[in-house]
Amino acid sequence: MRVTEALPATKDVAGTNFFDVTVRRHSGKLVVLACLDNLIKGAAGVAVQNFNLMYGFEETTALL
Repeated sequence: MRVTEALPATKDVAGTNFFDVTVRRHSGKLVVLACLDNLIKGAAGVAVQNFNLMYGFEETTALL
C-alpha cells in the first residue's frame, strides 16, 4: 500500500501489486479514495508473491 497526497490513478498502479490510497476531509466527513489493479491479485498472483517471500526473492519477481 502506498499512501499518496494526490488522487490515486489507475495509470499509477496498472500492472503492479501496489494499492494507492489517499484520505480527504469533505463537508465534515472522511473520504477514503483508493486505486488498485485487481487483475494481478488473483489466487495465482498471491501464490507467486508468497513463494517469493518464502524463498527470499524480491516480492514482485515474476509478477511485473
